[in-house]
Amino acid sequence: MDLSAAADELYGGTPEDFVETRKRLAAEAKRSGDAGLARRIGGLRRPTVSAWAVNRLARSAPDELGRLLDLGDELRSAWAAGGQIGDLDRRRGELVARLLRAARRSADEAGRPLREPAVREVEDTLHAATMDPAVAEEVRAGHLPQPRTYAGFAPAGPLPEPAPEKRGESEKEQQLKPPRTPEKPQQNQKPKPKKPPKPDREAGKERRKPDRDAKKRQKADREAEKARQRSEREAEKARRKRERAEKERRERERAEEERRRRRAELVEAAEREARDAERTAAEWESETRDARRAHETVTAEVDRLHEELTAARTRQEAAARRLATAEHEHATATRHASAAHHHADSLREDG
Repeated sequence: MDLSAAADELYGGTPEDFVETRKRLAAEAKRSGDAGLARRIGGLRRPTVSAWAVNRLARSAPDELGRLLDLGDELRSAWAAGGQIGDLDRRRGELVARLLRAARRSADEAGRPLREPAVREVEDTLHAATMDPAVAEEVRAGHLPQPRTYAGFAPAGPLPEPAPEKRGESEKEQQLKPPRTPEKPQQNQKPKPKKPPKPDREAGKERRKPDRDAKKRQKADREAEKARQRSEREAEKARRKRERAEKERRERERAEEERRRRRAELVEAAEREARDAERTAAEWESETRDARRAHETVTAEVDRLHEELTAARTRQEAAARRLATAEHEHATATRHASAAHHHADSLREDG
């Protein structure tokens, strides 16, 4: 595995899976003994939504995207040569519109519809790819971490040079000529009527014409220099804007990673608490089963004793009845015996 293959896998996935995939690839590189590759993989940044959409275009519509980037080469060449770029610009607009529709469709299929700000960033990136060859290479590779913009008024590259003059003195010759001394106006001098131009005056005008042309060229050069400086200032502003956006994105990533870390800790604590609760519940369930068995045993014993008590009471009642009968019979027999003794005594006395 090399850095390009790792970047293909990272930027070919979704932004949500980027961090986990990056950790896995960096760990694989580290296990294979390539610590430098692991550090470079760890330095790859997670793409924004718009950059992810452009990266998907590099994979889902490579031919259409390639035509746009090739058109960008033609546009830059035509501008550098001072040619007409109207037709090229029209074709670029058509290709960008088709690619925007493809980006929306691809994002919808992935379940991540693009919002309007992201669509504008995709459009800015595609335009920048036609103006700046460095951006074009990033877009073609499909490894964009963030959207790109181009703040210049013309494609990146050398400015077109003004066309050379066909006649007249060169600018250097004009600069070597001594400056003309203006004539001082005379006091109380009446204006003279204009005279028809003479041949020497016509020659003077012809001599001064290259000077005017040189001034025009100098003015054009100054305007081009001002335009270049404006372009550089705008590019610097765009660079600072990208740096701020990158810083904000890194801060968002750090905040997101911190939020995920805290959430993972909370989930782990909740799972640990759930495991403890399950273990406690299992212990009490076992205790409940033991108590239920003991209760059933005692209940059975109570039922048995109750039955024995009932039987004992029945036997007690029967014994009580037998006792009463025996006592009654004993009393009756005692009375009969006493009566018999009296009768015997009476008979002895009579005899």
